[in-house]
Amino acid sequence: MPLSMNREVFITCAVTGSGDTVSKSSHVPITPKQIAEAAVEAAKAGAAIIHCHVRDPETGAPARRLDLYREVTDRIRSADVDIVLNLTAGMGGDLVFGNVESPLPVNEKGTDMAGATERVAHVAECLPEICTLDCGTMNFSLGDYVMTNTPSMLREMARQMTALGVRPEIEAFDTGHLWFAKQLVEEGLIEDPVLIQLCMGIPWGAPDDLNTFMAMVNNVPSNWTFSAFSIGRNALAYPAAAILAGGNVRVGLEDNLYIGKGQLATNGQLVEKAVSVIEGMGAKIVGPAEVREKLKLKKR
Repeated sequence: MPLSMNREVFITCAVTGSGDTVSKSSHVPITPKQIAEAAVEAAKAGAAIIHCHVRDPETGAPARRLDLYREVTDRIRSADVDIVLNLTAGMGGDLVFGNVESPLPVNEKGTDMAGATERVAHVAECLPEICTLDCGTMNFSLGDYVMTNTPSMLREMARQMTALGVRPEIEAFDTGHLWFAKQLVEEGLIEDPVLIQLCMGIPWGAPDDLNTFMAMVNNVPSNWTFSAFSIGRNALAYPAAAILAGGNVRVGLEDNLYIGKGQLATNGQLVEKAVSVIEGMGAKIVGPAEVREKLKLKKR
């Protein structure tokens, strides 16, 4: 495809995630208050969209508790800065098998399988403007863990999200996920405008080399809006790659803990870094109001 740089770019900041990052950086927010403060910091630095998970306030472990999502949502909405709120709906599909000789019964430690309605209960409760939909099943990182999202589960979650008036952000970790996303749109389960996040470099999805990235981009319909990120060492390079490919930018401590070699980052610093890249390439930073207009979002 010809080079088609995006010149009006919005930034999403994924402030905490659900990975085992709490032990690696003291900057990863844990409590609802810390998560909301991180969201405000990122928004003031230039992020239009804040992507939120919640964690157990005592242990830092990933959680799905409605009270935690409600507190995060209320704190962000009462802040003195405008923020487009994007809540994860990826939790509740974690399957950990026993071992290579005895895969069943599954390992209860780490396994968290929930039905579609339970997986979007916090979305119905909080009504964010956007929520994520991990559009496929994949081997995820090491060991016996599988991120599980069956076609039937995804269809029902997409139906419920659309019925709630919440815009799904399709999370695509490989080209097959894009294929199924097109099917959801064809079936009317996801409405225009379609929003997608290209998730690069996560073992064992799509690697983050440029050839694979462009294969992902070339499978995104031209009338969809997409963002992209990579985890780890290539995370800081991906804002430039995403913009050059015609997309938008995601950064944040969910994906990358460092602002430089050996230098732990805050969410605000990662957003500031992305802003400098975007503006240095001659593009404009798009704010929350413009994002709402572009994506036809309902401000809550």
